[in-house]
Amino acid sequence: MKMHVTQRLLILVLLLTLPLIGWGSCVAPKANSEGENENEHKPVVKPQKKPVFIEADRITGYYKQEVEATGNAVLKQGDNTLSADRMKYYEQTEDAEVEGNVRLERPKDILRGKKLELNVETEVGQLTEPRYSMKKGRGRGAGDILYLEGKDHYRVTETNYTTCPDRRHDWYLRAKELEVDNAKEVGTAKHVSVVFKDVPILYSPWINFSYSGKRKTGLLAPVLGYNGKTGFDMGLPIYLNIAPNIDATITPRLMTMRGFLLSNELRYIGNNNMNGHLLFDILPVDINTDRTRWGVLYTHTQDFGRGWQGFLNYNQVSDDLYFRQLTPNLAQTSLTNLSQQGGVAYNSRWGRDGALQFTGFAQRFQTIQDPLALFVSPYERLPHFSLNAVKYNVAGKLDFELKSSWTNFYHPTLTDGNRLILYPNVSLPLRNEFGYIMPKFGLHYTHYNLDKSAGDKGESIDRTVPIFSWDSGIAFDRQLEIGGTKFVQTLEPRLFYVYAPYRNQDYLPNFDSAVNDFSFAQILTENRFSGGDRINDANRAVTALTTRFVEQGTGIEYLRLAVGQQISFTDPQVRLPLPQVTSGRSDFIAAISGRLSRSVSTDSNIQMDESNLWIEKVRTGISYQPETGKVLNLGYRFTRGVLEQVDTSMQWPLGGNWHGVTRVNYSLLDDKILAGLAGLEYNSCCWALRLVLQRLTTATHTTTTAFFVQLELKGLMGLGNNPLQVLQQSIPGYTSIH
Repeated sequence: MKMHVTQRLLILVLLLTLPLIGWGSCVAPKANSEGENENEHKPVVKPQKKPVFIEADRITGYYKQEVEATGNAVLKQGDNTLSADRMKYYEQTEDAEVEGNVRLERPKDILRGKKLELNVETEVGQLTEPRYSMKKGRGRGAGDILYLEGKDHYRVTETNYTTCPDRRHDWYLRAKELEVDNAKEVGTAKHVSVVFKDVPILYSPWINFSYSGKRKTGLLAPVLGYNGKTGFDMGLPIYLNIAPNIDATITPRLMTMRGFLLSNELRYIGNNNMNGHLLFDILPVDINTDRTRWGVLYTHTQDFGRGWQGFLNYNQVSDDLYFRQLTPNLAQTSLTNLSQQGGVAYNSRWGRDGALQFTGFAQRFQTIQDPLALFVSPYERLPHFSLNAVKYNVAGKLDFELKSSWTNFYHPTLTDGNRLILYPNVSLPLRNEFGYIMPKFGLHYTHYNLDKSAGDKGESIDRTVPIFSWDSGIAFDRQLEIGGTKFVQTLEPRLFYVYAPYRNQDYLPNFDSAVNDFSFAQILTENRFSGGDRINDANRAVTALTTRFVEQGTGIEYLRLAVGQQISFTDPQVRLPLPQVTSGRSDFIAAISGRLSRSVSTDSNIQMDESNLWIEKVRTGISYQPETGKVLNLGYRFTRGVLEQVDTSMQWPLGGNWHGVTRVNYSLLDDKILAGLAGLEYNSCCWALRLVLQRLTTATHTTTTAFFVQLELKGLMGLGNNPLQVLQQSIPGYTSIH
C-alpha cells in the first residue's frame, strides 16, 4: 500500500514537470542516435554586444582593458555618439569617464555638460552642469546634475525647461526635479513654478506634460474667463487618454454668479467608421435660480457594412435659457431647435446602371423659445421612411427615377397625420462634347391620412400633380493669358423650363414646407417650395449665362460670373402665409464669386424684381487677404422689408508682433450692433497672448458679453480661455498667428 502511494506521487510529479520542459522552445528536444539530448552539450550563447568605435587626435591604453582618447575624442555605439575633449573607456565593464565639452547625441535628444560618467551598454550614469534638448517639440533646459537611468530615461535636479530658442528665456519651468521619459515622450516635474518674463505665475507640486504633443492623461492648464451671465469662470480640465481610440475631458468649473458646474466631454472612434462625441454638463444648484440645470449634446455614426449605416443625434437642455446663460460658446446661443434623431440608411448599386437609397429615422425637437418672440415648433417625424431609386440607360437612352417617402407627423397643438409621397419620373438625356438637352416628365402623387377633417375634404386626401421640365445648355471655351497666367475661359448659356398645373392646396396641412430662398440653385429647380406639402404651379422659363476662368496648370476655378433671368408666363397661385416674391412677370439675378486678384476675392449676388423696378435682395461680401495673418472683410445683406445689415471684420498686424482683430455686425433697420468683437494678439517665438472682448445679441432685448484671455506657452500649455474658435467663426479667413 505504501509503495502504491509513492508510485502515484512520482507519476504526478512527472506529469506536472513535463509541460514545464517544453516552455523553453516551440519544439521538444530530440534525442540523438546515442540516446543523448542534442542540446545537452551546446554552449549558452550570450547576446552579442554592440561594437564600440573610438577615434581621437591621440589614443593610448592597454589591450582589452582600457583606452584613453584625447583631443576631439569620439565614441560611437549603435545610434549613440559621445564626444568630448578627453575620455577613458574600460572595455571589461564598458564604463566611460568623459570630461571637457561633453556631448552625447541619441536618437531623441542631445545632452551636453562638463563631466560624464556613463556605462555605455546600460546607459546609466551622471552628467554635471548638464544642458539638454529634445529633438521633438523644441524642449530644452539646464540643471545641476543629470542622472541617466537607462535607455530613454533620465532625471535632472534643480533644472529649468523651456521651448524658447537659445538665449531666450521668455518663459520656463523651474523645478526641483524633472524626469524625462523619451519612450513615452513625456516629462514629469516636481515642485515646479511656471515663470513668465521672470515673474512666477503658477505653482504646482507636480506637473506631467507631453513635450512632443502626444496625447496623455493628466491635468490641462486652467481655463479662466468672464461672461456677463456667469461672472468670472474658472475651470481645471482633466484629460483622460482612455485608449488609442477613446479620450475624455472632465472640467470642474466654478462660476461666481452661478456656482459649480461639471463639464464632461467624451470622444471615440472605432472600426467600420464608427465615431461619437458626447458633451454633458450639469450644474447641481444654480445659486442664481436655485435650480438644477444640465445640457446633453451627443452624436454617433457607424457603418454596419453591406451598405448600411446608423446615426444618432441627441440634444437636450434643462431650460430655454441654458445656452444663453451658461455656455462658454456664444455661437450656441442662437440655437432654436435641438434635434433628437436616430435612424439607419442604406446605399447600394442597382444593377450595372442604377442605385438604391433607403433612409429610416425618428426625429423630435426641443424648441428653445425666446419669451419675447415665440414661434411654433416644427413637427416631429415619428417615424420617417424614404426610398429613392434610379436606373440609367434603360433601352439605351432613358433614365428612370423614383422618389418616395412615408412620414408620420406629430404636433401637440396642430393637425397630425401621415403622408405618402410617390414621384416617379423619366428623362431623356441627350449629350455630346459641347452641350446637352434633357427633357423630363414626372407625376407627383401625395396621399394624406389626417387625425381631423380638412374642411370638406375629409381626413383622407389625395393630390396628383404632373410636372414637365426641360433643361439644356452649351459650353464654349477659349484660352487666354492674364498677368502672365494662362486661363481657360468658358461661356455657358443655359435654358431651363418647367410646367406644373395649378392644384388648390390651401386646405392641406403644412407639415414641413417653406419657400426656398431665391438663388441660382433655386431658380433652376422644379419646385420653389421645400418639403412635400406644397407643389408650385409653374409655367416659367429661366435663361442663364455663366462664364468661368480656370487656371490651366492647376484646374483651379479663379472666378465665376453669372446672370439669370426668370420669366413666369402666369402668376403663381400656390402660396404660403410667409413673405415671398410672387410676381408673375420676371426676376433677375446676378452673381460673382472667386478671386478678382491674387489677394481680393468676392462672393456676391443681387436679385431684382423687374415688375416694380427695385432690388429685392442683396448678399455681397468682399475679402482682401494679401498674406497669412492679414485679412479685411466687408459684407452687406439686404432683404426688402426684412433686414439690412453691414458686417465688417479684420485681422491685421499692428507692428512689433502685435495683431488686431475686430468684427462688427450692425443692423441698419434696428440701428444697433448685433454682434461685436475686438481683441489683440501677440505672437512671439515661444509664446502667444490673446485678449478678446465679444458682445452678442442672444435674444430679443438680450445681449451677452464675454471676455477671453489666453497666454499660450508653446509646447507646454495654454493658460486662460481659448478664443480661437470664436475668432475663426467671427472673422472669415482668420488664421492663427501661432
